[in-house]
Amino acid sequence: MKYTLVTGASRGIGRAIALLLAKTGQPVIINYRTNEAKALEVKRLVEATGTPAELLAFDVANEAEVDRAMDAWEAAHPDDWISVLVNNAGIRHDSVMFMMSDEEWHSVVDTTLNGFFYLTRRVLKHMMPRHRGGRIVNMASLSGVKGLPGQANYSAAKAGLIGATKALAIEVAPRNITVNAVAPGFVETDMTCDLNEDELKRQIPMRRFAKPEEIAEVVAFLVSPAASYITGEVINVNGGLYT
Repeated sequence: MKYTLVTGASRGIGRAIALLLAKTGQPVIINYRTNEAKALEVKRLVEATGTPAELLAFDVANEAEVDRAMDAWEAAHPDDWISVLVNNAGIRHDSVMFMMSDEEWHSVVDTTLNGFFYLTRRVLKHMMPRHRGGRIVNMASLSGVKGLPGQANYSAAKAGLIGATKALAIEVAPRNITVNAVAPGFVETDMTCDLNEDELKRQIPMRRFAKPEEIAEVVAFLVSPAASYITGEVINVNGGLYT
């Protein structure tokens, strides 16, 4: 059986992605780090669509945790594999560079970039030699495309993810695996609740933040058969902010 794994799926964009992809009928693995209550809520909503769902708790930035979780999942699913991976987990610790701490830099880069590396490498071990197919979508950001002040760490992590997306897409294309990135602008989630929304909306041509579900729709397209010849691309979803 094929599975879909969405990281950081207990809230925000990840939650919306998990719920939308559940409508395809493919079982969904809901990754989370600490918020089990929210993850259980997503699991219940996925199952309400008639699609099976599982929880898988691990910190994507911790290589040992990733390996332990995947070892356990693979042992419990010897005949199954993950055919869709959405690398969505990410965090923000905004600060101007000269005041940024080591922890603020490393935690953001480790979660986005190292997390992508640890988990994607593991999933590819089954996608490539055994099944010769799959879909990988990496959640980038407007910050990684154009850079935003106060986000040198976040911009570096997301820009690195975009570069890795393009390189990996070339590596795995002969195995019928596509790798793409989605770069949202400002989205209505708890990650952006501390921002001055009224001020930022004046910079956006569409004069509003995106809904998480609007980002999820793009991900759903990229993992669908309709996008089988699209790889190495970065899809900007920002209301015209960066055009």
